Amino acid sequence: MYIDLESLFVVTLFLYLFYHWWQSQRVKEIALNRIRRQCKELELQLLDDNINLKAFWLKRDDKGMVRIWRSYNFEFSSTGEERYSGHIITLGHNITDVHLDPHILH
Repeated sequence: MYIDLESLFVVTLFLYLFYHWWQSQRVKEIALNRIRRQCKELELQLLDDNINLKAFWLKRDDKGMVRIWRSYNFEFSSTGEERYSGHIITLGHNITDVHLDPHILH
């Protein structure tokens, strides 16, 4: 069987993109679980049970390794009548920051 360089490149690129997508889904699930837990602890409701990727970038961690920095947005409510915004930041598979906009406690 003969495989040319172009075909090998295409297959490698496809595998790399699939791997990146799979890792991104894993990081998103880690962030979503943290937000769910935090909302439950603060007696808040995570609206739409979803987070949305706002931005990503390459950034070095504390050890100098290049990781993907991601910022996710989400919305929550304290009474069920209004919507507040929040965001969560990840660096690699680690959560580095969670921010909830000021909200009215019920």
